[in-house]
Amino acid sequence: MDTVVLEWGSLLLRWTHVVAGIAWIGSSFYFMHLDASLRPTSEFPAGKGGVAWEVHGGGFYEVRKYLVAPDQLPKELIWHKWQSYSTWISGFFLLCWVYYGQSQLYLIDPSIQPLSPLEAAAIGIGGLAAGWVIYDQLCKSALGKNEVALAAVGFAYIIFMAWCFQHVFSGRGAFNHTGALMATMMTGNVFFVIIPNQRKVVADLVAGRTPDPALGKQAKQRSTHNNYLTLPVLFLMLSNHYPLTWSTPYAYIVVGLVLIAGALIRHYYNVSHAGKGYPWWTWLVAALAIWTAIWISMTSSPGGREMLGLAPAPQQAAQAPTMSADEKPLFTQAAQIINARCAMCHAAEPVQQGIGIAPKGVRLDNDAQIWKQARAIRVEAVATHAMPPNNLTEMTQEERQKVALWLHVHEMSNGAGAQ
Repeated sequence: MDTVVLEWGSLLLRWTHVVAGIAWIGSSFYFMHLDASLRPTSEFPAGKGGVAWEVHGGGFYEVRKYLVAPDQLPKELIWHKWQSYSTWISGFFLLCWVYYGQSQLYLIDPSIQPLSPLEAAAIGIGGLAAGWVIYDQLCKSALGKNEVALAAVGFAYIIFMAWCFQHVFSGRGAFNHTGALMATMMTGNVFFVIIPNQRKVVADLVAGRTPDPALGKQAKQRSTHNNYLTLPVLFLMLSNHYPLTWSTPYAYIVVGLVLIAGALIRHYYNVSHAGKGYPWWTWLVAALAIWTAIWISMTSSPGGREMLGLAPAPQQAAQAPTMSADEKPLFTQAAQIINARCAMCHAAEPVQQGIGIAPKGVRLDNDAQIWKQARAIRVEAVATHAMPPNNLTEMTQEERQKVALWLHVHEMSNGAGAQ
């Protein structure tokens, strides 16, 4: 039952997170495009506002933006904030459910740091909180007055945090936490700066006061940061399904290259939507950055080195777990089946054609790894028969039952749902 709860809980949280993210990213991209599309009109003094006409859904829309206070506010004012909040909240619960609730499987790598689940969670949550505080202070410092300098320092800061995460978590966990940090910075911008500043502007207008222009400038700066971080965040969050991206010891450099590529792609659209030309060079540099990331992953990841015919990176010897007398013979039998039916793909050096690195970074080529992946084996090979894919290795029902018997004894010996 625990397996069912964990699997469905992960799916529902991920579904909620993706839907909320679509709403947030969609509105963010729309308003950046709208800002760039505004054109001067005689109804506004120069530099005081603009108008954009749009057609959609069989109708025409006239959108006006006031860069200074309008004469009056309507009774109904739409606030765009819950898309951001719901994305972060659902993402945080998903992080807790998958990476902290199942940290031994996804987050903790004893060869990097032998953390306890509580220590791993504390480092992860503490890193996200501290990461936001440092970023916020950088923006509020004198550095924040120079956009180029702030961007350069912010870029270096994110790479540094990726490097730090990589030295305490598994590669997959480090990549995901770097993405979560950037998402926390984005939602923090909305919650702590953009919305409060907008509320102050509205309060001043209602009271008949002239709003402080600095409030709008601060909000615009943070909104621009969010816009340029969006594509890199999406890449890092999706990358947990593609181990070649994070299995390299230089994953923090891959993060930097993805930041460059994502920011340049957004820059192209921001400039072109504003009618200021088509800077095609951004695509060339972005492509070069991604190709460099691919090259790094191919030449330094264990599976990538094997694909290029290079000597595979050394693997730390895994220690076999201690098992009860009842579990040991069943495990030996199950391990033989798993080695025969699964390890051709899930190994340090996969032999299955077209597989260069173990899918999702899951290895099943030694006893310790099989024991560690017990819950995943139950879900993929016993409960659903999803693995091997299309039963490529012709795993029989009898073999699945033998694996299931070991899993049953294993869970009884280690506590239900331990894996």
